[in-house]
Amino acid sequence: MTDPGKRRLLVAEVVLVFSITLGLSGVRSALSLLDAFLRPEPLAQQRVSINTSQAALDVIDLLKQLLGVVQLVGWGALGLYLLWRAGIRLSRIGLDARRPGKDTVWAIALAASIGIPGLVLYFSAWQLGFNLAVQPSTLDVSWWRPFALTLSAFGNSFAEEVLVVGYLLTRLRQLGLSENASLLVSSLIRGSYHLYQGLGAFVGNIVMGLVYGRFWQRTDRLWPLIVAHMLLDVVAFVGYAALRDHVTWLP
Repeated sequence: MTDPGKRRLLVAEVVLVFSITLGLSGVRSALSLLDAFLRPEPLAQQRVSINTSQAALDVIDLLKQLLGVVQLVGWGALGLYLLWRAGIRLSRIGLDARRPGKDTVWAIALAASIGIPGLVLYFSAWQLGFNLAVQPSTLDVSWWRPFALTLSAFGNSFAEEVLVVGYLLTRLRQLGLSENASLLVSSLIRGSYHLYQGLGAFVGNIVMGLVYGRFWQRTDRLWPLIVAHMLLDVVAFVGYAALRDHVTWLP
């Protein structure tokens, strides 16, 4: 894109999108980590929860959990809508059903390639004092907990992969940024909104961003990333909720 006016509009669009979605989350996350550093307790002795109870009454808690999912899906849908309004078909970024079997195989491979090393990195960073003790879910036992946690996993994966990969990398291509520079920007943003968990989570998510972003740049397939990310979060959220009262080594 060479027209200066169109470039300015596109830059403004990207800044606005991230100022109300994951970019804003990144700033808040950085402040949360700074607050954790300023506390007298070491990072490893501090706890942070991802999915927490939001109301005393069970049904209100469920509704608020679902509203959180709606917000995340809305963030991703905003990015897709802006691309669509610009004439970019969703199939162009890999949101179509042309090859479900191959996409599923890639999703499982991507989830395994990130999930297992990521777990090792988290526990290492926690033990070394670079990470807070992350509790994926502290929701009370309820009939809807697995359902809500699975939807939360989908909401997170949809919002993140659509915005920091499909939307952002497409816009950065249009602005003429190199593939490597675009990948670095995307990965740093992904890492930023995980800073509230600690430096280990920041580094781990940058690595995840580099792997997932490069996969998309070479294949233009977004579904494998969304499914892989969802698998990781379902295992973390639902698995932790099921095991936390029975396994002593979990935070």
